Order: sequence, then structure tokens, then C-alpha cells
Amino acid sequence: MRSNRLPLYIGLTFVGSLFVMMLIGVFYTPYDPNAMDATNRLALPSATHLFGTDNFGRDIFSRVMEGTKTAFFIGTTAVSIGLFFGFLFGAFAGYFGGWIDEILMRFIDAMLAFPGILLAIMLVAVFEPGIKNTVIALGVMSVPAFARIIRSTFIQYKSYDFVKASIAKGGSALHIMLKHILPNALSPIFVAASLSFSGSVLAESGLSYLGLGVQPPDPSWGRMLKEAQPYIATAPWYVVIVGVVITVLVLGFNLLSDGMRDIHDKRV
Repeated sequence: MRSNRLPLYIGLTFVGSLFVMMLIGVFYTPYDPNAMDATNRLALPSATHLFGTDNFGRDIFSRVMEGTKTAFFIGTTAVSIGLFFGFLFGAFAGYFGGWIDEILMRFIDAMLAFPGILLAIMLVAVFEPGIKNTVIALGVMSVPAFARIIRSTFIQYKSYDFVKASIAKGGSALHIMLKHILPNALSPIFVAASLSFSGSVLAESGLSYLGLGVQPPDPSWGRMLKEAQPYIATAPWYVVIVGVVITVLVLGFNLLSDGMRDIHDKRV
């Protein structure tokens, strides 16, 4: 059991550390994340500037702290959008089946046929870059994965005796879905949500790197990587620090999903 929980503990440590950094960043950052100091450009990491400064003399540590708020906000909101609509599509398709299942799943298949990141790029480019449209695009991108997982779970549980007993007692479809099937489907949903969160953070970083995500001067890890690229030879710590932070958060959520999946599989 202990070995099965190791990925879960490591993931919790990674994600928890950055979550605490985000909470602290809400109330305090060592410097103004957007304050420029032309006389202190690309300073080495030190006691004064823990992660050094960027090409505009801004404190990298403060900007990383500010970027955690962006990452957690976008990840949480995108997962919420994807989970809400994915639950609607997946639950109704899995529970009712028949023509409802066919119509809803063909729509989901059409979404899956178009690569999610390209769909996000198209939505952001058609409207306008910014955090609002980025969140909507990433939320839409995550709907198909949630819908298929929830559908398969509802198909599995609707044939169980406790569901049939509730139907025989005259329970409504909504009551059965929410009270009897959904609690048993939470484990795979949590695993999917964890993976979707890491995917959203990675996709947002990619969009911001391309200039289609969070717009300057608001800090975004992807945008910071883009700004650090020309200085990879003269200030390598800039690239490495931001890259490590992105890796830690994404890896943390992936390990969380692996740990939850292992525990769920053992219980099953």
C-alpha cells in the first residue's frame, strides 16, 4: 500500500508547495512583479533577488509567485467548464442511451477529431488573446475527455442492482444520477480532473509562449519562457527556473492522478 501511495504523496508535495506559494502571493510578494529596474537587468540569483531578475530588471521570484495565481486560476476554471459540460453530455448519454447517446457522442467525436490545442489556438486567435478567452478555449478543449469518462462510468453503474432498485421505487432519473451513480463515479472523475488541470496549465503556457494567452505585463510562465529565450546563453537561470516551476506543477498533478488511479484500482 505504501508503494502505491508514493506517487500520490510526491504529487501532493509538488502541488501543495506551489499552492502555498500562490496563497502567499495573494497577500505578499517580495517586489512588485511588474516593477522595472533598468540598472539591475539579468542579475544573478542572490539573497536580494532569490531567482535573479529578468531582462527588464523585474524580480523573477515575484513574477513566478504571481504566475502561480494565473496557472491555478486558469487550470481550475478550465477544468470546471470542462467538467460541467462533460458531465451533462456524458451522464445523459450514458444513462439514457439510445438516440440521445448517439447524438451526444457523435458531437463529442466531432470535437475529438479536431486536435484540442489547435481548437484552443483557433478560438483565441478568432476572438482576441487574453485570459478570459484562454480559459474558455481550454475549457472547451477538455469537454470531450470528461464526457467519455463519465459516460462509460454511468453505463457501468446503471446496470447495478442498487440503481435498478431505485428505479423500481420510482426514483427520478436526475435523483438516481446524482445520488446513486455520481458518488461511485467520483474516483475516475478526480483522476480525469487532475490530468485535465496539468494539461490546461501546459496548454496555457504554450499559448502564452506564442503570444495568444495571457498578455503582458501580467505574468505568465509561458510568456516568461518566451521573454527568457533570447538570454538562454547569458542568463540560463531565467529559463531553467521558469521551466522547472512549470514541470513541477504539471508533474505534480500527473503523479496525483497516478496515485488516485492506483488507489481506486486496488479498491475495485
